[in-house]
Parts: sequence; structure tokens; C-alpha cells
Amino acid sequence: MSTVPGHPEAIVRPTAAAPGFEVERVAPREALAEFVDYHWLVRWSVPKPHRQQVVPQPRVHVAAEDGQLLVHGISRSPFYRTLTGNGHVLGAAFHAGGFRPLLKGSVGAISGTIQPGRHLLAGDDRPVAERILAGTDSAEMIDAFERYLLRTDPVPDPTGREITDLVGDAQSNRDIVRADQLAAHAGCSLRTLQRLFTEYVGIGPKWVIQRFRILDAAGAAHSGERIDWSALAYELGFSDQAHLTRVFTHVVGTPPATYQRTHGLL
Repeated sequence: MSTVPGHPEAIVRPTAAAPGFEVERVAPREALAEFVDYHWLVRWSVPKPHRQQVVPQPRVHVAAEDGQLLVHGISRSPFYRTLTGNGHVLGAAFHAGGFRPLLKGSVGAISGTIQPGRHLLAGDDRPVAERILAGTDSAEMIDAFERYLLRTDPVPDPTGREITDLVGDAQSNRDIVRADQLAAHAGCSLRTLQRLFTEYVGIGPKWVIQRFRILDAAGAAHSGERIDWSALAYELGFSDQAHLTRVFTHVVGTPPATYQRTHGLL
């Protein structure tokens, strides 16, 4: 299994998280690669409780935690977890259009929710979650996890693959700053794009595009370089620096310049 990059810029205050905090990202087996982007395994050993924030992305996650597999629909709210003592969590990060074949229904129906796998997927998830959470070997834990996911009998969906590609384009192409631009890029109407994103991603294209631009801003803050935030705001499609500051503050909790300055990132 090979390590894949994921989105490390989504980890808020990474320098604070570094001690006693390890993240491993592993590619899925071939039978799941159409649906799962990567597995993530977080291990920690902290002398006192550590509250970690992660910026939500346009993807569903399924994670073994609290004795069960929990399906995390896309949320507009900040995501926090408090880590105590020693432990680990294993999760699967799905491609943007990759979870619908397992759910077999609209991903928009689970947005903003966290639900046990047994309510949505392939039967009782608790035995496999207990095996994962009691495990120590990464490969064995991931194998048990993947066997459970494969019990849903997911069938490759060409539309889901197209949506995943479109979300990838929105991520990589900073010239795409509005939903109508992404619709034109896709060769469909804005209304059609909105419907497809609700069905497959679980949230609209406007949110997806803006979230990637915020992750770009977070990546700039993590670079350790001095940033011209006004120029970057324009580059990322915000109307001005104040607009970027408002959105960044809503997502991360502090303005970007303050975030970089006060968290040892500069």
C-alpha cells in the first residue's frame, strides 16, 4: 500500500498538533479505488487533552470511533475532536462523487449528519469497528474496514466519476471562482450542476469552490512565508481582503493574518 497525500492544509494549527500526533494516509485496494480516495489513520499520545480542528472538505468520511463506524456527511460547521491519552482512529475519505454507490441514494440526504454505518450501509458495523479500534497493525485494520465497505456491493457510476473529476478541477484551477464558471466548464446548466452536486457530493458547487479557495488560503498561511493577503484574496476570487477575512474567520476561527502570526506559522 502506498501513502497518498490527502489534504494536510485542512489540519488547523498543524504546529500545535504535531507533538504526539501522527497521520498516515494509505491508498485503498483496487476494488475500492473507484469510490475511496484514501484511508487515513490518526494515532495520538498526548499528556493532556488536545482539541484538534479540521476544515471540512467536499467529501464523505466513514470512521471507526466510539465502538462503531460513523458516516460523516458533509457539514458546513467547523469540525473538532478532543484527543485524550493514547488512541487511534481509522477512516475512509471518499472521492467527491464516490459515496453514492455505497449509500445507493442521494448524498444530500445525509449532509450535516453523523450516522452509524449500520443505519446506512452493510449491516452491523460494531464488530468491525471494535476489531479496528483494538488493532495495532495498519494493514490488518484497513483490510477489515475494506471488507465491510465491500459488503455494500458498490457499482462504478460514470456520473459519479465525472462529478469527482469536476470537483478536482474546482480544486486545482484557481481561475474557477464561481459556480456558473464550473457549469460552463462541465458543459451543463447551473441548475443541472447544482442538482448533480446535491445528489453525488451532498452540497452545492458554490460551497465546494469557496471551500477549496479557503484551503488555498490555509495552505498559504502554513507555508511560513509572508503573504500579501489583499493580492491573494483577489487571486482566489474574493471581492476584497475583507471578504476573504470574513469567510476564513467563519471556517477557521480567526482572520488569516492573525492565524498565521499567532500559531507559529510565520
